[in-house]
Amino acid sequence: MELAGKTAVVTGAGTSVGRALALEFARAGANAVCCGRRKEKLQETVRLIEENGGSALAVPTDVSDWSEVRSMVDAVLQRFSRIDLLFNNAGSFRFVGPLWEADPEEWWADVRTNLLGSMQCCRAVLPHMIERNSGILINMDGGGGSLGPNIGGSAYGCSKAAICRLTEGLARELEREGHGILAFCMMPGFVRSEMTDSLTATPERLKWQRHVIGMRGSPAEFPADACAKATMELLRIAGPELNGRIFYVDTDFQRIGKNKSVIQQEDLYVLHLMTLDGVLGAWPKKAAPEVH
Repeated sequence: MELAGKTAVVTGAGTSVGRALALEFARAGANAVCCGRRKEKLQETVRLIEENGGSALAVPTDVSDWSEVRSMVDAVLQRFSRIDLLFNNAGSFRFVGPLWEADPEEWWADVRTNLLGSMQCCRAVLPHMIERNSGILINMDGGGGSLGPNIGGSAYGCSKAAICRLTEGLARELEREGHGILAFCMMPGFVRSEMTDSLTATPERLKWQRHVIGMRGSPAEFPADACAKATMELLRIAGPELNGRIFYVDTDFQRIGKNKSVIQQEDLYVLHLMTLDGVLGAWPKKAAPEVH
């Protein structure tokens, strides 16, 4: 996808990775729609874009609130008449600790923002994209998503794993109905941000997220704009063969582009069930449901 003249919506665009995504999309010629809860942070992102000659719009939005999400999409269509790209970046990592000490409301608030928020934004833009038979959706993977459990961060980890499956399922639904919209997951790697700094802000949180300290300043840490640059590479090669798949900030997208057919044929870059007999999909082969 070429972004010049297109409209890209980025949630959580007020800081860190979200801001970098909005800046990168604007540099590529897109109208960058900056969504998030903190109006002043969004306005700062818009100011940075406009100072560099780009086009941007700030739309304060709580992605966990369906009415606000619908209003955001209406505002974007009224201003720009189209939505070509949605990047669901907004995230919450409030609960840290073992499950047996979790406040259920706090635990569920992370899931609401991360999983429900991504679902609602996809749900709100899809009718418009389906009508035009064009568009790309990108959902943010993260700690505990495709790479394994987040010990001490079960709400965040579970919601991110669910996002990976949501993306794959959505891609297959779109394919089944013959729609030309693509859906992907992107893993940004570890990035220093308000969120990740908060993970070790108290002794109680540090106990369960101590690994974060070791990641700071290490080869595992990525700058905030690395995800944006990787996303541009993904958009350059995006096609139906890659639909529904999970990619990483350090993915070699040139190699991915050369091996699209292999990735599709072997069903790579998705969540799989690993067994003694190898890799299985959603159903063990001997117990697969009959299809009539």
